[in-house]
Order: sequence, then C-alpha cells, then structure tokens
Amino acid sequence: MRIVTYNVEWFTHLFDDEGQLIEDDGWSGRQDVTRAQQIGALAQVFQALDADAVMVIEAPDAHARRDGARALETFAAAAGLRASRALIGFANDTQQEIALLYDPQVIEARHDPLGDMTGKHGSGAAPRFDGVFRWDLDVDSAPDTVVWSKPPLEVAVTLKATGRALRMIGVHAKSKAPHGARTPDEIMRVSIENRRKQLAQCIWLRQRVDDHLAAGDSLIVLGDFNDGPGLDEYEKLFGQSSVEIVLGDGHEPRLFDPHARQALTSRLGVMPTTARFKVPPDGRFLQALLDYIMVSEDLLAADPRWTIWHPFEDPDCYADEALRRALLLASDHFPVALDIGL
Repeated sequence: MRIVTYNVEWFTHLFDDEGQLIEDDGWSGRQDVTRAQQIGALAQVFQALDADAVMVIEAPDAHARRDGARALETFAAAAGLRASRALIGFANDTQQEIALLYDPQVIEARHDPLGDMTGKHGSGAAPRFDGVFRWDLDVDSAPDTVVWSKPPLEVAVTLKATGRALRMIGVHAKSKAPHGARTPDEIMRVSIENRRKQLAQCIWLRQRVDDHLAAGDSLIVLGDFNDGPGLDEYEKLFGQSSVEIVLGDGHEPRLFDPHARQALTSRLGVMPTTARFKVPPDGRFLQALLDYIMVSEDLLAADPRWTIWHPFEDPDCYADEALRRALLLASDHFPVALDIGL
C-alpha cells in the first residue's frame, strides 16, 4: 500500500464556506497561481500518487461554519480519487488543519486521541495533544506550559484485507520563523523562544511514541516538522533538531526515516529536500528537508520504500513534464510517499 504525507499550501483558499471548490481565475494562497491552476495541479498530483492514505498538512479549515473534511471529500470526488474519505482530529484556529484522506475500501480509520485531558496547568506526562504540556524550556527549574497550535492527528487504522492494526500520528510542528520581530536582538530572542517551544512539543510527541513502542504498536509518524538536522544555526545552541528527538536520538527503540538518516550522516554533502520556496530579499529559491515519514522498527520487515516526489530531484517526476509542472504549481512542498507491503 502507499501512504503519503503532503503539505498543500493554503488548501483552504480553494473552497467556499459550503466546502465547494472555487475553480476560477482569482488568486489562490500561492503567489502568482490562480485557484483554477492550483486545483488542476493538485488533482493531477493526487491522481498520480494514487495513494491509499494521504496525511494532508494545511488541510482546509474546520470550524463551526466550515467543514474541512467535507471540503476534502468534495475535492476527492472532483479529482476522481479512490482516497475519498476524510478525517480531521482536533480543529485549530490557524486555518490549516491536519487531515487524513483515505480509501475506505482499503482501510478503516478513526480519530483516537490518547493521553489525559489537562487543565491550564498541564501535565508533564504526555497529555492529550489538545491539552497543555509542562516542561522546563529555559532550564530555570520552573516548568513552562506548552500547547500545540496544530494538535497532532492520532489515527487508529485497521487494514480491511488482513485486519492488521496501525497507528498514525500526523504532525505539523510550529514554525520557528520570528514573526513580528524587527531588530536583530528581537529576531534572535523570538527565534530562540520558538525553537524551545518546538523542541518541547517534540519531546511531548516522543513521549507518546515511547508509549506506542512500549505497547508493541506498529507506528507511523508523518508530516511537516519545519525542522531537520543541520537546518539552522539554532540547532548548535540546543544540540539537536526536533526531528532527532522524535526519531529517538539516544533512545531505543528508534523510529526510522531514510532521508533523515541521510541528512544526519552527510551534513556537508548532498541532502534530499521536500520543500522549495522563495526567500527575501531577492526572491531566490531555498530548498529544505521538512517533511518526513517515520516508521517503527517492526515495519522495516515489510519492505518499505520512501520516495520524495520532487520535480527536479526524482528522475520519474522530472521526466514527466506535465507532472513536473503540476508539482510546482500545487504547493511549495512536495509529497513524500511510503510504499510498504502490508
């Protein structure tokens, strides 16, 4: 089967409040890309992926007046996808949900959050992801409180053909960008503060991973971590990236992702990338490894194969001119696919 993680930049801008596609010449959330262009490109990419399950990062907004799951299912129907059922966990207020789009003929899936609910004072023992985590961020012996702006999506999956159970956790970790900071000192202060929060979120996530692995669960953690080995100078300050924390650096058992391993072992060499976006001041493109599919050790026996659908780095994507263009129009991230014999 094929499991994918895909960050779709501002997917929500392609739908009205009734969850219907707005396929017109108005601008999408992507620079210089119309809604019709992005919808067409996404349909082509999703059709080519032909996945059994896609963890959609930046999925359509869900709240009292917008149904993000219905919007995704509308898109799936319009694109003719067999992954036609959508599941959203704890909705957030960022207009960027985490959702699973899956083939209901292949798998059964339900939102299954674990951990205790907390009050505002929180807990240091892997509380539910819509709760509050207590952790000492600045080593002053006074625990700080941490929340997820986008609570991870915990999914209990059952494969219909075999009855095998899997656990999936969809993740969109908080960006470290110093929004609102102006002076160099402010930028450094906010960047360090955001980095501490992200590391604490991933310590929280790793606690949940430890619980699953101790229970013998087959586990897949996938999504956009906005972070990775060697990505920025703040890693030197804290000693490791949040990706390394979740993988289990120094812990046993570990999770496994070959692209993360490559980045960890070749920091000065060529690394795979999953995202491509323009950066100021001159609008040049920056590429980065931000998206991962991490699996528990028991799943390594099922012959897993990872592919980043990068239009310039994957030879099959590059050779297909129409797909290459669609990948560039659809999002600033590229899909990561896991093909595994389950």
